[in-house]
Amino acid sequence: MAAPRSLPELDDMKRAARAAALAARAACDPACGAALSAHLLAELPLPPGTAVSGFWPMAGEIDIRPLLAALHAGGHAVLLPQTPPRGQPLTFRRWRPGAAMLRERFGTLRPDGEPGTPAVLLVPLLAFDRQGHRLGYGGGYYDRTLAALPGALRIGCAYAAQEVPAVPVGAHDVRLDAVATERGVIRCRDD
Repeated sequence: MAAPRSLPELDDMKRAARAAALAARAACDPACGAALSAHLLAELPLPPGTAVSGFWPMAGEIDIRPLLAALHAGGHAVLLPQTPPRGQPLTFRRWRPGAAMLRERFGTLRPDGEPGTPAVLLVPLLAFDRQGHRLGYGGGYYDRTLAALPGALRIGCAYAAQEVPAVPVGAHDVRLDAVATERGVIRCRDD
């Protein structure tokens, strides 16, 4: 086990990892989301009617909109995050194809549907490792949300190129159960 790191040292490591992850992601094709969708639906079938949160992709993120449409067509309640004030977990609103999207902070979009609570969360990220650690954008929204929903299935959505040997991890970082990429689904392990 690695020695604990000081907070400033961890912040520096995460800042450097974010820069490297953004550079790696820049070479990827967002259209790989169709392959991610096919792998996730085949390799991690969800019980009928499961409430699933997704995300509307921001520039550079893998485009999971084909997956959102397939989940909706399959009878799942699809939810997208609404960004609360800093320090709070995300809340979720029901999405349907063709729904009007409202601009949120940080350039995200969300529908104005009814609120809901997901049993499965599809989580954006900048980098991930096979132990289920993820590197996000640094606001802590997803870590707070995942901690508040301990029984939910947590699936990262990313390009395969976003995998790294080890993500710098802090005390409040919450692990993923799996990561879906355009190459397949990686079930995370406790190493």
